[in-house]
Amino acid sequence: MSQHGHLLLDNQLCFALYATSLSMTRAYQPLLKPLGITYPQYLVMLVLWERENLTVSEIGQRLHLDSGTLTPLLKRLEGAGHIVRERSAEDERQVRVRLTAEGKVLRKKANQVPEQLSCAAQCSLSEAKTIAKHLKKLNAALLQSDLIEKKKTKKD
Repeated sequence: MSQHGHLLLDNQLCFALYATSLSMTRAYQPLLKPLGITYPQYLVMLVLWERENLTVSEIGQRLHLDSGTLTPLLKRLEGAGHIVRERSAEDERQVRVRLTAEGKVLRKKANQVPEQLSCAAQCSLSEAKTIAKHLKKLNAALLQSDLIEKKKTKKD
């Protein structure tokens, strides 16, 4: 490798991740179109299918999204009849999100999506889980690094 080979675009992990992320998002489009949801909406639904009745901030934490990005997604999902947003009885400042019957039916319709994507990516579900495990480890390390500014808490 040349003296500056580490600066070649094709040698950058960040570019491989970026390009793959774009391809992944595009690959989901034809799979999600029949379900009437977008990729970001699919991610929200995945979170709610795992655990229902979460606050908006809990969903945001899980997806690494702020409320300004998440709120429009939730409004569209609510408009489509997949979720209901309600003020929390315990704390009026919090909005809780739960699935509707239609949102639960959507889960059954989406059941084949992971397998279809795995087939398109030419890797088994097991291989996909292994890749995801490595990416989660990488993400956790980056989040712990000094390179990423820590979010300020209300105490800061």
